[in-house]
Amino acid sequence: MPATIQNPTLAKDLLDVLDVLAGGVHAGFRPAHAKGVMCAGTFTPSAEAAHWTRAPHAGRPSTPVTVRFSDGTGLPTIPDNDPTRSGPRGIAVRFHLGEHVHTDIIAHSANGFPVRTGEEFVEFLRAAAAAGAGKPEALGAFLAAHPSAKRFVELPKPIPASFAREAFFAITSFKFTNAGGVSRHGRFRIRPAAGTAYLSNEEAAARSANFLFDELTERLAREPVRLDVFVQLADAGDDVTNASVVWPESRKEVALGTVVLTARVDAEDPERRKIIFDPDPRVDGIESSGDPLTQTRSDIYLMSGRRRRAASGGDKR
Repeated sequence: MPATIQNPTLAKDLLDVLDVLAGGVHAGFRPAHAKGVMCAGTFTPSAEAAHWTRAPHAGRPSTPVTVRFSDGTGLPTIPDNDPTRSGPRGIAVRFHLGEHVHTDIIAHSANGFPVRTGEEFVEFLRAAAAAGAGKPEALGAFLAAHPSAKRFVELPKPIPASFAREAFFAITSFKFTNAGGVSRHGRFRIRPAAGTAYLSNEEAAARSANFLFDELTERLAREPVRLDVFVQLADAGDDVTNASVVWPESRKEVALGTVVLTARVDAEDPERRKIIFDPDPRVDGIESSGDPLTQTRSDIYLMSGRRRRAASGGDKR
């Protein structure tokens, strides 16, 4: 059954303000995380993955994946080394479970999210747009009234030495259910096996505007890139429906598996240009925990994805 947009008015409001922040519509590009690179690889589940979820890729020896790394913002030409616009970088992992059957993980390089709902996100982005237009008091007032947004804005967002040396955090939590029907709530986390590594602003300034993309190409020509996938489990009393609340680092973390990337692939390939990643897993064994942002984000990914497909002549379904 084709995916449907549950709240088109809210999705349109978000798309409109994202376009404002990006300086207008950039036809054929995503309205956020516009500048990206795609890679191909394989996911291998951990020995304990099936203990936590009955999702197909947790019980198979391996599953092919397509991974997209991206810079923040909706500007397709954003410099990789600009610290003043170094918003959270993104990762999207598509698990190819069968012909036209898949599930995704979408995460970014900041732990948490500024707000709880899509409506608050519209307010936040409009305040940010007003600040960019010379009215900083709008953003100041919003941050004063929303401590979680202030925390998120002030969170350090250093530029990594490589996309392969960055850690990523899923925004919303999910309910993981195993074959026995036992469920636990948790949030995806993705970390590089090589460890994280970041640059100072001075070191980043000495790199090229596309250094993250060039470095990844060179790295993959030398060796595979390994990314470990974990789930941070919620404890009793943790709010599983509020992405703006960061759980303590003391929460248990379980290994779900490992993604091994072996090659950069052509993101302009017609089939890859059609990909619309989905924040909702839509797979048996992993489902939304009820966070309202999951549906809101799914709506805007679908709405903007359809616009992008239409602009590039792709399938408009």
